[in-house]
Amino acid sequence: MASTNFIDYVKIHCRSGKGGAGSRHFRREKYEAKGGPDGGDGGRGGHVIVRGDKNLWTLLHLKYKRHIKAGHGEAGGESRSTGAEGEDVYVNVPLGTIAKDPETGEVLFEITEHGEEHILMPGGRGGKGNDHFKSATNQAPMYAQPGGDSEEGWRILELKVLADVGLVGFPNAGKSTLLSVLSAAKPEIADYPFTTIVPNLGMVPYRDYRSFVMADIPGIIEGAHEGRGLGIRFLRHIERNSVLLFVIAADSDDINKEYKTLLNEIAQFNPELLDKNRILAISKSDLLDNELKAEIEKDLPKIPHIFISSVAEQGLMELKDMIWEKINS
Repeated sequence: MASTNFIDYVKIHCRSGKGGAGSRHFRREKYEAKGGPDGGDGGRGGHVIVRGDKNLWTLLHLKYKRHIKAGHGEAGGESRSTGAEGEDVYVNVPLGTIAKDPETGEVLFEITEHGEEHILMPGGRGGKGNDHFKSATNQAPMYAQPGGDSEEGWRILELKVLADVGLVGFPNAGKSTLLSVLSAAKPEIADYPFTTIVPNLGMVPYRDYRSFVMADIPGIIEGAHEGRGLGIRFLRHIERNSVLLFVIAADSDDINKEYKTLLNEIAQFNPELLDKNRILAISKSDLLDNELKAEIEKDLPKIPHIFISSVAEQGLMELKDMIWEKINS
């Protein structure tokens, strides 16, 4: 699917249904002109419901449908008959979607499983019919409850990619090439910054028919947590990854400095991300001989690391072993 079709943020206007009014009906029969109250309850107004769909990976389908309206409940009838409920409206979203209040920024809920449902905007309750209000002192109540009001307002839906491993690195570090070699994903690859402007997911096969999901996300630049470059549009996608795989090119002027810059951007955005498992992969290592590797290794950060080459397919199986161990640790 074209990268322009990846939409991870939408603001939609929702209106739930009004509840139906209760009935004020009285029973009328041939030999009983003044029967008792038998007004039925009104039907509940329709909900606006968000539902997880594992077959979706973008919020594109909501980009041009930003007004969601549920049906109104119908009024109650005679013989204590309840009015029909308003039609619920379902908004299908990819797994990893969160719903937020745009005014307070409060996270209302998150969708992580296929078929999981949450009410985004509840319908109004149905009003009670006059049958509920009869008593020994008031045997002919003329009163019935009106239906509850609908709710209306804006809500934000925001997608955070679900993956086991998130690739972290500066633009052109070789992340997209690595994903394309490890999986069947076909990310755009070119020799200029920000080739990757949307997340790419790949299923990486592992030993004994096992697999894990890897996400290649737009490269970080210094100041990303303040919105520079693709900024927060990128950073929020790594919040759900269990392992962060830092990818830094072997021809970097200072690998340790690059790593610290990347780590600082992540910490500034969300300090909790520092608790995730981390691995460092030095890419494009086919350019290095053993002597250079030994020299570089002296100054590497104290985290598990490996020298790899996606083009020459060096160290990739060992990298997958390290990732699998971290995912299951």
